[in-house]
Amino acid sequence: MTRLLVLATALLAGSALANETLIRQAVEVKLGGIKVDGVQPSALPGLYEVRFQTREGPQIVYVDAQANHIFVGDILEFKTDRNLTQERIRRLSAIKFESLPLELAVKVQRGNGKRVLALFSDPYCPACQQFEKVLAQVEDITIYYFMYPVIRPELADHSRAVWCAPDRSKAWLDLALRGKPTATSTDCDTPVEKVLELGRSLRVGSTPTLILANGERHLGGLPAPKLRAALDEAAKSAKK
Repeated sequence: MTRLLVLATALLAGSALANETLIRQAVEVKLGGIKVDGVQPSALPGLYEVRFQTREGPQIVYVDAQANHIFVGDILEFKTDRNLTQERIRRLSAIKFESLPLELAVKVQRGNGKRVLALFSDPYCPACQQFEKVLAQVEDITIYYFMYPVIRPELADHSRAVWCAPDRSKAWLDLALRGKPTATSTDCDTPVEKVLELGRSLRVGSTPTLILANGERHLGGLPAPKLRAALDEAAKSAKK
């Protein structure tokens, strides 16, 4: 009986390995030779998660065990209203918050500042402007703004002027929230070019891009209640 169990286990393991090899080969050919980073069972029985890297960061598709069908899209869990695919991508694209060069960011603190957020933001990005209104509703938060002027690069001097202003926090909020550029000179040494390099190295392809205390990133803003919940949850998981 023991020998039969060992043999059955070995056969199952071999079958799983064969499936993974088959899936890797099929997906790499179908996606034009892209390198598959990993294959594993997904949250849905019978579907496998296939992950790979693009210029935008980690991506996920799903296939069946025989690699006959490929599914492109997100898995949504209706009961909890969770997007399981996006949660997985956030974990795959996470970075260590403490590795961020926060000295290159404009720091804005409200209240006790216990909620922490790093944010790549362009003052002329409409979604960023809208998200600033949401951030203004969140209490007890410290925001590290990495000024990322990619939407209107010809106006990058407005971001440089923020850095040269006597009160960077006020100058940034005047620009990003109220649409009022500061009249400060741009003669000081600013980190804008370094931030642009940092963003490219982290594959920041859109603004706003949020990085939470646990390193997870969100593309685009969140409503205030969800943002508070995400910040609090990230703080808890960062301590583990």
